[in-house]
Amino acid sequence: MPLPTTHVSFPAGAVTGESPILAVHRLADGRSAVVTEATPFHPLDHTWPDQPADLGTLTVDGTGYAVVDCLTGGVGPDGGDPLVGADIPVRRGDEEWSWLVLHVVEEIPADVVGKTAALAVDAERRGLLSASHTGCHLLALALNAGLAPRWRKDPGRSDAFGSPDFDSLAMDTSVMDTEASTDTYRLGKSLRKKGFTTDATDELPSLADALPALTATVNAQLAAWVAADAAVRIEVPGPELTARRRWHADLPAGPAEIFCGGTHLHHLGELAELRTELRLSEDGAELVAVTRPKRA
Repeated sequence: MPLPTTHVSFPAGAVTGESPILAVHRLADGRSAVVTEATPFHPLDHTWPDQPADLGTLTVDGTGYAVVDCLTGGVGPDGGDPLVGADIPVRRGDEEWSWLVLHVVEEIPADVVGKTAALAVDAERRGLLSASHTGCHLLALALNAGLAPRWRKDPGRSDAFGSPDFDSLAMDTSVMDTEASTDTYRLGKSLRKKGFTTDATDELPSLADALPALTATVNAQLAAWVAADAAVRIEVPGPELTARRRWHADLPAGPAEIFCGGTHLHHLGELAELRTELRLSEDGAELVAVTRPKRA
């Protein structure tokens, strides 16, 4: 029978835990993937790999094994070894599949199956990634507001505060590391058809000319939110890895929610500063936002 979908505790901020080892699988590169019943580790999401995997240690019978990677694995209804990345042929969360957190170690004895593992995430690294991810969502909301006047018509999708959702409509890639989040937006034909303009109008300068003022406006909003020390949490409908979770922030203008499978800060007072740098490509077809949090 396939293994049960892994239960995860990282949405609440957990960085330690204990759980039985259910299986050890050999990966194609020769390393081993350890499957536990539950885990605090956040794995790389194969469908939207924005937040890097947690690293840390897995200890069994007093021996520690370095967790050098953490992946999402899928096992079909017929069982077999877990598939990873592009080899998974179904949508994430397919109910006929089991979805596993694979703790990747260089080598571990097969006889650890059935024993209890102590799991410990690198908490400092997790905290830096969480700060970048929280900053990414705040940037999205502030940028949506700053770009709202550039929409000539309603694109049919708005964020929590009623601004046209430029972030989701134009998003190409989003990547976090321990220093910043980098969001890349495409400003092509499909966005223009939805009503967005980068050109100068009677009311607005071109986006290229407006970029310094836009950056200042976005950074002022980010600073105000950090100063408000808003509470942040992940709303979790269930403990399963595949549960559809929401990031929730109690911002001064009201609550904001964004679907998210990553990890986050607990309140914005954990930041001393949050600033973004906006860059427009020479051909005007791409906008890049690099948002750097500074922890308090």
